Amino acid sequence: MAKLTGKKIAFLLTDGFEDSELTSPWNAVSDAGAAPTLVSPASGAVTGKNGHTQDVDSAVTTVNASEFDALVLPGGVVNADHLRMDEASAAFARDFFAQHKPVGVICHGAWLLIEAGVVDGRKMTSYPSLRTDLKNAGVDWVDEEVVVDSGLVSSRTPDDLPAFNAKVIEEVAEGAHQAQTV
Repeated sequence: MAKLTGKKIAFLLTDGFEDSELTSPWNAVSDAGAAPTLVSPASGAVTGKNGHTQDVDSAVTTVNASEFDALVLPGGVVNADHLRMDEASAAFARDFFAQHKPVGVICHGAWLLIEAGVVDGRKMTSYPSLRTDLKNAGVDWVDEEVVVDSGLVSSRTPDDLPAFNAKVIEEVAEGAHQAQTV
């Protein structure tokens, strides 16, 4: 496994996230040596749809993508729907693409990337119900466990987490991807 010592990874989410889509990648990048940071439009703590609670480290309005090496977007319908309605969250995600940094997105998290305007021309997967949304946004959508497109890692469901985690770590270890752009 690649080592991520010294890397700082933002996890952007709010209440209603899919618990395992936060905890599994969080633990994977931590185990690889990275420092995960929970960024949110919420304050205090966030609660997943199955009850996992985790403290927010930074408000999305007080951080910049330049402070991080990568971004991970867990899914969950409620989480993703709230994030896509938050302009600061969309701008934060967009900045990772502008800075050519790796981004991992799973399940419904892709809604935020549609809102951020960064998916046109990309190859991705997602939870199947987002297929039409992503296609309408210009994505070449495929039904695969994990898809990597120039630093953008996407997966469908919690069942895909082992493959998702491995590819996120690999892309973060590689660093900037010049084709990762808005």
